[in-house]
Amino acid sequence: MSRIVARPLTRENFAEFGDVIDMGGENHYPINGGRAERYHDLATVEAQGPNARVLISMVRGTPYEFPLKLTMVERHPFGSQAFIPLSPRPFLVIVCDDGDEGPGEPHAFITAPGQGVNYPRNRWHGVLTPIGEVQDFLVVDRGGDGSNLEECHFSHAYEIDLPDGSQ
Repeated sequence: MSRIVARPLTRENFAEFGDVIDMGGENHYPINGGRAERYHDLATVEAQGPNARVLISMVRGTPYEFPLKLTMVERHPFGSQAFIPLSPRPFLVIVCDDGDEGPGEPHAFITAPGQGVNYPRNRWHGVLTPIGEVQDFLVVDRGGDGSNLEECHFSHAYEIDLPDGSQ
């Protein structure tokens, strides 16, 4: 079994895999007479294929035990998928590059409180993985005709560990 330790999620180390959604970056400005700050254009939403539309949903996720035994990843050929936590708890983010015959070796990240992610269309990624307790998420993804889900089961499991003190 291959062992991977999750590293902190930052805009820089996640840029090749998707978008980090948080109140960082340079693109923000006051609205509502200065009573609110808008953090603008944080992720690119993609919706392609027959009768495509953007969906906004909520998901309640149950935490996993660590070290996590990762045996499967998924991707969505017709649209992006964003997960935005509704609590300040961290969660685990797993992504893979495309390999010659499916997903390559996984990369694991642990979010800072309040960070979300947006996976672009066709990015291999792990399932929603809360850490420590039940967690609610806002999900933005694609609806429409056709199957927007591909799964790949690895020939061997990867062991994903959290950095010390992350649970």
